[in-house]
Amino acid sequence: LAERQSNVRFFTLDQAQFVSQFAKILALTAAARLVGGFIPVNLVTGLPIGYYRQHKDELARLLQGEHKVVLIGADGKRVEKVVNINKVRVIPQPFGSLFQRMFNDLGEVADKRLAKEKVGIIDIGFRTSDYTVADKMRYSERGSRTTDSGIARAFNVIAGKLREKSDVNVELYRLHEAVERGVIKIRGKEYELKGLTDQVFGQLAGAVANEIDRLWADDWDMDTIILTGGGGAVLAKYLQPLINGEVVTVGADLDARFCNVQGYWKFGKNLWARGVIPSPASPRSDS
Repeated sequence: LAERQSNVRFFTLDQAQFVSQFAKILALTAAARLVGGFIPVNLVTGLPIGYYRQHKDELARLLQGEHKVVLIGADGKRVEKVVNINKVRVIPQPFGSLFQRMFNDLGEVADKRLAKEKVGIIDIGFRTSDYTVADKMRYSERGSRTTDSGIARAFNVIAGKLREKSDVNVELYRLHEAVERGVIKIRGKEYELKGLTDQVFGQLAGAVANEIDRLWADDWDMDTIILTGGGGAVLAKYLQPLINGEVVTVGADLDARFCNVQGYWKFGKNLWARGVIPSPASPRSDS
């Protein structure tokens, strides 16, 4: 809505700026629509590996406590609410995708194999790629890193080529649908993207595979590798042939962009409401 309607738009890929200026606003906007009254709620969220230690305490502090918010409906009606966040658990972001596969909607362990194995997680997002290792559920510092090999690197190349041909700077976040369609229309003229996209995505997949080989050189005993994230879904067909080992991808029935979030919810259930049957309003892994 902001992209389509507002003349004042903010777009940032800076993690420190996101945490300090936007995380609280976005979190409370979502929470206010899900919780009622003054009922305390507990919250699970995550941060990329490279920013986890630096920002986890700050993010928890920003979110915890009572917050007064005002919701404005489509009819212009204002509703004041108080969001009371009791406990906040901040985890390394890719662990959300592990928990999404490991727990069921009751917060119970559904895949005991993952809890006993050495699992590598490749989480390719927009700006960054996160790599981490869970060895029998223990976080491995050695095998964990954040790099700038997110899908935005490929989008930058595509945007650059379009700028050369059209003399228009196309914002990166506006390339998603165009890349999916394989064509973009700029000032009435269509530009074909399929060939360029295949080339650029193939190059990015090669860069990611090289990063994995270097980072996990000593982790040759990996049992399973989970490929997740919106960028992971896009690069899967290019990246899978380049990875040695058993690679598990997100099913076609799930939106890979939300696997971490679904895992946060299931982990929260495991921590604070294990075995409680979800209400119809609760987010589900197949939604």
